[in-house]
Amino acid sequence: MNSNPMYMEYVDDADPQPAPRRRGWRILGWVCVGLSAVMVAGSLTAYGLYRSAMGNISHEDVNSAIGPNRPKKLNSAMNILLLGSDTRAGANASYGRSMKNEPPRSDTMILLHLSPGGSQAMGISFPRDLIVHIPPCKTHAGGMSPDQPKAQINSAFTIGGAACVMKTIEGLSDIRIDHFMQVDFTGFKAITSAVGGVPVCLPKDVNDPKSKLHLTRGRHVIKGSTALAYVRVRHGLGDGSDLDRIKRQQKFMGALANKAMSAGVLSNPTKLIPLMSAATKSLTTDKELTPQVMLKIAQGMQGMTSGKLRFVTAPNGPDPSDPNRVVLTSAAQPFFSAVRNDKTVPTESKSAAPKIPPDQVRVRVYNGSGIDGQAGRVASDLEAQGFQVTVGGNAPKTTATKVLYGSGADQQAQTLTALIPSNPAPTARTTGATPGVVDLVVGSNWTALKNAKGGIPKQQGEIRANDDICKGA
Repeated sequence: MNSNPMYMEYVDDADPQPAPRRRGWRILGWVCVGLSAVMVAGSLTAYGLYRSAMGNISHEDVNSAIGPNRPKKLNSAMNILLLGSDTRAGANASYGRSMKNEPPRSDTMILLHLSPGGSQAMGISFPRDLIVHIPPCKTHAGGMSPDQPKAQINSAFTIGGAACVMKTIEGLSDIRIDHFMQVDFTGFKAITSAVGGVPVCLPKDVNDPKSKLHLTRGRHVIKGSTALAYVRVRHGLGDGSDLDRIKRQQKFMGALANKAMSAGVLSNPTKLIPLMSAATKSLTTDKELTPQVMLKIAQGMQGMTSGKLRFVTAPNGPDPSDPNRVVLTSAAQPFFSAVRNDKTVPTESKSAAPKIPPDQVRVRVYNGSGIDGQAGRVASDLEAQGFQVTVGGNAPKTTATKVLYGSGADQQAQTLTALIPSNPAPTARTTGATPGVVDLVVGSNWTALKNAKGGIPKQQGEIRANDDICKGA
């Protein structure tokens, strides 16, 4: 096992040890606890449970630790950082007594973005192996840590707790984080049991002695120890990578949320009481996330359905200097910009709206960026917004993205141009044009497509809470 305390490992990554209790208990389930707490807070007052349940929550003063130089808040969206802590304090000692005195770590970092109006939400996962800039942070001992231009993101929690993680993610994304919720793993099994089990789908039989997961191929409803084994297993499912495990855990979170929102859990006191008890006993938040604020958040989310809850991973790719680590890609900043500026409901006046809706615009996409597969990716983004799309193939390499139109498609070209950040001027195509068709030549300056509805564009590989659990299994 690596001796560097800043090098974070899952149990399955470590060298074999004879001890049966191991570090693989870091699981996305702890985040489900935090998410459940926000979702059900609005139901508590109906049953007189509000005061007693909220009294279980611990609080920390993170704002003073972060300091004054923070991103500006650009809209009425709510951003909540969900953290998983593997502390062995108290009841958590049973999950690894040999690590009782080790500093707590966090390999689970999800930014929960609640869109203005509360009708949509997105959970943005940050891989534990992501190499980022970690700024100076106030340490647990009261001092300041040195600036780290390149460090593994999950070491931020060990350095300075939730405040350091918030400061790090705000620095790399320029997104203002309003609150944080930190949960440990003691309540996970109780959460999955309280909702009556969570549906999962296995692509093959799994018999993994390390995680003690033994399930046949196909659909199952799991809870308790089996659910814990499912979210921690690494070598028995997928390709063994952290990113693959994140995808599986995002599906699990979505299935849990879908179950809680559709199975009457939030309106049934018999089911709600044990769920909320398990959630709040293992929950720590910032001082500003008071019961009143949680209630307000939950009330604002009452109109949200599971189909409006999305899970994505911050855009990343292999670190050129270390194949075992990842870094943010060029798509990350346009994505973070969409989150920062999320309006969900368009603010433009009707007179400024395009005259031709996307579903009446035919677009042919050409790749002039020099990046393999770029035309296909852009075409998928356009289709997600309702355009009629075909891929035309490769075009001569160009820096600038171009919009060219055939006869009778000048207004359609305006609709497309309005969604391209570089705002290219539509030009009539003189040769090779097709009447009624707009040609989009994607240049190397392409970043991302704006959302015609004012929200966050569909992301590659995103998962929705109401997706078929066997999709992509």
